[in-house]
Amino acid sequence: MSGAEDRERSWTALSSGFDVVVIGGGITGAAVARQAVRAGLRVALLEARDFAWGTSSRSTKLVHGGLRYLPQMQLRLVRESVRERQRLRVESPDLVRPLPMVLLSPRAGLARWGTRAAIGTYYALLKRRAPRRLASRDLGWLFPALRCDPGVCGLPYEEAHVDDARLVLRLVREAARAGAVTLNHARVTGLLRERGEVVGVAVEDALCGTKAAVSARAVVNATGVASDRLRAEVEGAPKMRPLRGSHLVFPAWRFPLAAGLSFQHPRDRRWVVALPWEDVTLFGTTDVDHPGAPEEEPSITAGEFTYLIEALQACFPALELRPDDALSTFAGVRPVVSGGFADPSREPRDSWIGLERGLLTVMGGKLTTCRATAHAALAGLRPRIAEVARLARDAPLLDAATATLDGRLSSQVRSRLWGRYGAEAGSVVAAARPGELEPVGDTSTLWAELRWAARAEAPGHLDDLLLRRVRLGLMLPEGGAGVLDRVREICAEELGWNAERWRAEAAAYAALWQTHHSVPGPAAIPR
Repeated sequence: MSGAEDRERSWTALSSGFDVVVIGGGITGAAVARQAVRAGLRVALLEARDFAWGTSSRSTKLVHGGLRYLPQMQLRLVRESVRERQRLRVESPDLVRPLPMVLLSPRAGLARWGTRAAIGTYYALLKRRAPRRLASRDLGWLFPALRCDPGVCGLPYEEAHVDDARLVLRLVREAARAGAVTLNHARVTGLLRERGEVVGVAVEDALCGTKAAVSARAVVNATGVASDRLRAEVEGAPKMRPLRGSHLVFPAWRFPLAAGLSFQHPRDRRWVVALPWEDVTLFGTTDVDHPGAPEEEPSITAGEFTYLIEALQACFPALELRPDDALSTFAGVRPVVSGGFADPSREPRDSWIGLERGLLTVMGGKLTTCRATAHAALAGLRPRIAEVARLARDAPLLDAATATLDGRLSSQVRSRLWGRYGAEAGSVVAAARPGELEPVGDTSTLWAELRWAARAEAPGHLDDLLLRRVRLGLMLPEGGAGVLDRVREICAEELGWNAERWRAEAAAYAALWQTHHSVPGPAAIPR
C-alpha cells in the first residue's frame, strides 16, 4: 500500500470514533498513544505539523539521569529519570546508547564542592560508588584541545544518548502497527463539546484540506508549548513558559570528542555541554524565554550563537573554532511549566497533568521519562475510561527489535537498523535497491533509510524527510544540498512527486534551512 493510500485509509477511519484522541505527535503524545493501545483502547494520534516536529527533534539528544536537577533538590525527578533511562537502555540498547561524560569541576569555592556533592548524590541514587576524579593531566589525555587551568578536575559520570526524532517515530510506527490511527499534518481546529464536556475534536488535513469531526471518550492535549491554546477552550489558566535552547553542530573531525563534557560558561557560569552524537559533535545549550508563536519554526539568534561560540573559543582554544566551522544550528522550545522563577534555568522540569472538562492536558516533562509520564496521564483518564487500568505498571515503552538481518551487513549497520526501526528493520533492508545499503557521504545514514522513510513513514514535505526521518539536514553541508539529485529520484518513485512538486519542495526546504538551521549573519559573532 502506498503512503497516499495509507493516509486516505487513516482519514476514513477517523469517522469510527475512538476511546482516546491524542493531540500532539511529539515524544509525550507518541508515548501516550503507544501505551493506550497496550491497554486495549481505540486510539487516534493527530499531529498538526510532522511527528517530532517540535521539541522532540530539537533536544540535546541526551537520555539523562537528571544530574542538573540536584541543585534544586528535585530528588524525585532524578530517581525517576535514572530508573526510566535504564529501562530504555534495556529495551533498546541499539537506539539508547551509553555515553561517558565528564563534568569539569570549578577550581574553588562553593561551586566546586557543590558539583562534587551532586555527583556523589547522583551515584548514591544509582546505588553505586562514584568514579574517581580526573586530575588535570588525565583531562589532557582525554580532551587534548581543552584548556586545563591548575586545580581544575574532572568528575566522570554516565549518561545515554539517542536520536530523539527516531525514538518518536518508532513509537508512532509501533502504535500504528498495534492498531492506532496516526496522522501527521492533521491540524486540530477545535474541541467538540456536549453539555460543556469535551467529546472529540475537529481536524483538518493540512496537505489537502479534508476536514473531519472525530468523537472520543477522552481527549489528551500533548501539544507541548501550544498546550495553553487548547486549555483556553476549557477556561484553563495559562501555565506554560516556553524556553528556547539552541545548539551548534560541528563535523566530528573538526571538533573531536572521546566523551561528553559538561562545563560552566565563562561569561555567566551556566552549564553547557559538548558531546559526540551520530557523525557530528553537538554543543549547547542556551536557556532563554521564547516569544515566538508555537507554530513558528524556532531558530538560534546571533546573540545565542555568540554566547555558544565564546564558550568554545575560551575552553577549547587549541581548536581555533570559527563560526563557519559549524555545519548547522538548531533550536528547540522546551514546554516548561512556569514556577515563577526569574532565571529560566531554575524552572522545574516536572510534568503537570490536569483534567479540565474532559480535556486531559500533559505539560512539561522530559524525553527520558516519557513512559512514566504516559502512564500517569492514562491514570488520569480512569474516571472516564476504566479500561486504562488494564495497562500493567511495568509495561514496556518499545517493542522488541525481532527482525533478522543479513549477516553480511556489518554489526554497526545491523545495530543502527534495529535501534531506529525495531521490528521493521528487515523491511528497510528489503526495500533497498542496488547500492542503497551504502552510507550517504561520510555519514552512517544508509540510502535505504531514505527510501523506506519515503515509502512507509509519511513525510509530507522534504524537510520531514531530511530533518526528522533521517538527520542529513543537520549533518551534511548546506543541509544536504550535494545529495539532493539522488534524493529527488527516491521521492519521485516513492512519493510520486513530479518535477513541479520537487522544485517547490526543494525551494521551500532550502529557504527553511537557510533561515532556521544555518549559521546566523556575521553581526556580533566573534572571529
